[in-house]
Formats: sequence, C-alpha cells, structure tokens
Amino acid sequence: MDDAVHEEAVPDEVSPETFALARHIASAPGRELPAEVAERGRMHLLDSLASAVSGRSLEAGQRGLAWLEATAPAVGPATVLGTSRRAAPFAAALANGMAAHADETDDSHQASLTHPGCSVLPAALAAAEAAGASGATLLRAVVVGYDVAARVGATVRSAEQHRDAGRWASHPVIGTFAATAAAAAAAGLDETQVRHLLSYAADLASGVTTWVRDTHHVEKAFVFAGMPASNALLATSLVAAGCDGVEDVFSSSPNWLEAAHPGAERGGLVAGLGSDFGVMGATVKKYAVGSPSQAAVEAMVTLIGRGLTAEETEEVAVHLAPEGLVVVNDRKMPNVNAQYLLAGTLVDGAFSMRMAHDAERLASPEIRAVMARITLVPDESLRGTRAALLRVRRRDGSTLKEDVRAVRGTPADPMSFEEVAVKAADLLSGALGAPAARHVVELCSGIETLRDLAPLQGALVGR
Repeated sequence: MDDAVHEEAVPDEVSPETFALARHIASAPGRELPAEVAERGRMHLLDSLASAVSGRSLEAGQRGLAWLEATAPAVGPATVLGTSRRAAPFAAALANGMAAHADETDDSHQASLTHPGCSVLPAALAAAEAAGASGATLLRAVVVGYDVAARVGATVRSAEQHRDAGRWASHPVIGTFAATAAAAAAAGLDETQVRHLLSYAADLASGVTTWVRDTHHVEKAFVFAGMPASNALLATSLVAAGCDGVEDVFSSSPNWLEAAHPGAERGGLVAGLGSDFGVMGATVKKYAVGSPSQAAVEAMVTLIGRGLTAEETEEVAVHLAPEGLVVVNDRKMPNVNAQYLLAGTLVDGAFSMRMAHDAERLASPEIRAVMARITLVPDESLRGTRAALLRVRRRDGSTLKEDVRAVRGTPADPMSFEEVAVKAADLLSGALGAPAARHVVELCSGIETLRDLAPLQGALVGR
C-alpha cells in the first residue's frame, strides 16, 4: 500500500498560498501590529495566562501537573503556570494547556470552532522562554497563532461536517496548527523551516469529538489544549534541531486538505492575511462555562435582575443553535451542562464560578428539581450563532423572555482591556495573591516593553 502511494505521489511544488502563510508566520516577530490588534492580543494573552493559573487547582490542571512531575521532573526554561516549577518546553506546554482549559473560562473563536488561547498561549510562552524572546515577540506569536486558527478553520469547516458534535473535532486539529504557528514565531524559525513545520503539524493534527463523553473534563482539557500545545513544541523542536520535511503539506498530492476536507480551497489559508486578524474574531468569556451556554447564562442573569426567582418559575424554554445544544445538553460536567448552569444561577440568584464547578451540587435534589423545569430547544434560526432565547412561564401564568444575541466579550460586543483585567486579577489572585495578580496585569498591559520574559516569569510565581 505504501509503495502504491509513493508511486502516485506528485513531486512537491510549493503553492503561493503556502509560501504566503509561511512567510506571514516567520516574519511575525518583526512585524508591528495595528494598535487595536495589539490591544486585543494583550487581552487574550492576559486572559489565557489567568485561565491557566486558576485552572491549575482544578482536576484537569492537577492531572497535567501530576503527569509532568512523573515523566518530566528535570528543570527547564519554561514556566509551569500556577506553580513555582520550571520544566522542559514540551512538558510545560502540555501541563499549562490542560490547566488553561480546566475551568472553561478560556477564550473561544466561533468562526473556526476552536478555543485558541488555551493552546496558543502555552505553546508561544514555552517557545518564547526557551528562545529568550522579548515580550513583543511573545505577543506577536500569540496573534499569529489566532491568524492561523481562523484561516485553517475557515478552510476546512463546512456545515455538513459540523452539523452535529460527534465526529471530526475542530479543536485539537486546528489548535495544533495554531499553536505550532505561535511556537514557530516565538522560536524564530525561518520561512523554509515553517513550511516543514506545517507538515509536521499536519502529521500531528488529529481528533474526533469523543471528548463530549468525558465526565471529568480531563481528557477534554488534553484534547483542546494540552495535546495541541505539546504537539506544537514537539514539532518546533524537531525542525529547530535540523529535521526537514515536506515542502508544502497543503498542495501537490497527497496533501492534508485532501484528507481533512476534500474540495477545500487553499485560498482560505491566506484570505485577508495581514489585514484581517484572527484575534479580532475571538471571544473573551464573561462566564466560566462552555461557549454554547454563555448567552443563556447571561439571559438568566438579566431575568434575575428583573425579579425572577426559582420559587415562582414554572418552566424555562432555552432556544439554542442545534449544533451548540448537543454540546451542552444535560452533560455530566457541571460547567458544560446548560440546564445545571441555569438552575444553579436561578437558585443562587447570581452566577458564580464556584457553582459552575460544583459536581456534587449537580446531583442535589434541589437543583435537579429546578433543572427538570428547564428544556433546551434546538432552533434552526440560531444555527451558526452563540445566541440564546429564554422563554419563562411563571407559576401565576405570566411570562418573561430575554434574547441575547451577543454576550459581552464576543466580537460584536467586546470587552475592554480594563474589564479583562478585572476578570484576570480575580482568577490570578487565588493562586498568586492580590499584589502579584495586579503585577501580572500591569506587565501584560505593557508586554511589548519587556526585553525578556524574566519579570513576567517572576510575577507568575508570586515573587
């Protein structure tokens, strides 16, 4: 079989698209960013750092750390976020990725169906630390990772492929390309090396959505973040050590696009490159819940503000996009279970991160009784969105409704850096203390001024 494949293979001819994409990645460290793009990049860098530090105490973060301590005990140049440990870049990227996606407070990118920050930031940070890179290089590496996430996602995505969450997984596949691009930029690889690196990324990119059956959010954290980030460092270290590879994994035959999405147009890999920045389409989460539940939680918080209580609520109909509904419908993980999140918010009269992660409370009779009154409704009019429509019938027969089309933090209603800083300081302070948390925020707000990452490394361990 292998011989037949080799006989049919077309010799490498590098396409203009791959040339342009590799050039964009390789030149990222020296390229100035538009002011609004740099600001958004700083926001996502800070948000992802805070997600990883806070997620270290949760089960996925702890399991990632246990793996590191068992298999990679040697000290290296890379920070293990949420600890005072330093480790080899590959190991730190895996452990930090799992922590970054541990509590569902990390960012998302709806157009590519990815959570870019939890894989891009750990990969970029580990590669930048290993290379002794500056803060500006780290920021630009993060931004180029989002560029690649947006373009690979747009190229391979189709309505048929993603109609149901149960088959091909966008998060680990696209996350691997995005994290690898970020690591390459942070490591300072040249254009030829980046082309080879993209081929290694294609070899490593894999995933199906069996993660929806994960009950402890551990494998999911590995799939979404730990695996893509560590794969990125593995591929980058191979190429940096002199390993060459296929010149163009996106063209000639066989190529990755043929395997991943026959009929995909390579032009999507470079459309708007340099002017349409992927990070501008990303969402900073206001609530620490699965992305398809964001709007529903915000709608419930709004209705509570208008006087709704659990005692008077007879029935809640929650209209969601069909493809999002299957991800959050009656899940065993509390922070992904839409019915639980809405019931907990309604019973408490407010949303809290503690409630969102309380697995024991998910089984409590009080909460289950309220959950039984909440029905998720697949709404075709919402397909392709993260919107939610809540329709509430009270015991007295009166009704309330709330439509949330754009949650605060989405591209349609983005947060300011100051708002993200408040969220990040809250997440960071539990592990680092309030003074160190404020210092991390300050350093990220001026990340481009750092000649190296030593000040940030110090702040991240509370010094």
